[in-house]
Amino acid sequence: MEQSSLLMSAQIHFVDAQLSLIHIPLGQYQHYLPSILKLLFPPAENEDDDDSGTRESWANQHAFLNVSVTPIECSVVCAKNLADALFAPEIARVKQESSSSANYASISTENFVVISVEGAGMEAGQRVLELTSPLALAGISLFFITTYFSDYILVPAKAKGQVVRALEDRGFAFEKTSETYVNPTAHHHRNVSSTSSFGSSSPSTPPPTTVTELQARTFALLNWRSIIPRVDKDIRLVQCAGRKDNPSSFFADELVLQHGLTKCLIHQPKFLSLTMTEDESASLLLEKRLMSEFGAPEFGNVLLGSKEDFLIPITLNLEPLPFEATGIVCGVADRLVDGPGVLQAIEMSYLSTAKAGTVMVDEKDLEHAMEALRVGENGAIQP
Repeated sequence: MEQSSLLMSAQIHFVDAQLSLIHIPLGQYQHYLPSILKLLFPPAENEDDDDSGTRESWANQHAFLNVSVTPIECSVVCAKNLADALFAPEIARVKQESSSSANYASISTENFVVISVEGAGMEAGQRVLELTSPLALAGISLFFITTYFSDYILVPAKAKGQVVRALEDRGFAFEKTSETYVNPTAHHHRNVSSTSSFGSSSPSTPPPTTVTELQARTFALLNWRSIIPRVDKDIRLVQCAGRKDNPSSFFADELVLQHGLTKCLIHQPKFLSLTMTEDESASLLLEKRLMSEFGAPEFGNVLLGSKEDFLIPITLNLEPLPFEATGIVCGVADRLVDGPGVLQAIEMSYLSTAKAGTVMVDEKDLEHAMEALRVGENGAIQP
């Protein structure tokens, strides 16, 4: 595969964190809401000691954190120690008190590491494909999350060495001192987009050798497992982020953002995804109808991003797939960007959660996207 303009401009580094992936069934969401709120809004420490306005931003307290609520599940990616402290005891309690064989919440047995991708230009769908294909062709399972600012790829911690080799094979140089992969000719610039395969071990069969072969395998697997795309046209999503460009109202804006998030989460949204890192503003993907929760006129506009550009989510329930399944992100992206019958690449993004993947497309492209996914009369995705 020849080197793309994306790979020549992107800078990739591992975030310093050991992460756990948590799956919460929607029926048990309210059980875990207190744990989610404690994770997002921990008690402030030594607030009285800081009157200089230099207190750390609330949104930058985690190396990496994602909380997503979708029509399939609630999913959390957070530091392993926080998963063990905030969620493991509640999971044990729910299991002990339940007399049914319900689908319980679960924490991944695997640890994950996350790769931050910066300076990635080109269209969102092509970017998803270009970033995931080297890892998918190496047989590495991954989760893909695109935020307002950057792309993030979660991989099993034990696969870190494979990831290094796959990146180096695509022309990246590895700077050991900073754990950063850069193309020697890199030029830094950036644009925006997000997928899933809950894999933790290498596949038992050899990985495909081309993206075309990988796409064919992906859709054969989805068809075999009767995994079909679901669309709720009433859900219209907006990609946005917390504003940090006004120092005089910075902390007041953050309070409005926190208050809005709390209200959204308490009422269990149909769709919301929040990503926080240690060096960027909070990034949000949320329903258009929820924008009013952040719009108190006396506080001004606390969110960056277009409020008029909508995305329609197409959800894939990947729960039937084995954990070792790989290539889902890349296969789906390739079908929409360069699949059979696709005359022009469909602009898309993709959000990975623990047991699902969500493709997001512009409303005008929804029909073409569903056609590209080859939905038959019985609703099954056809290879």
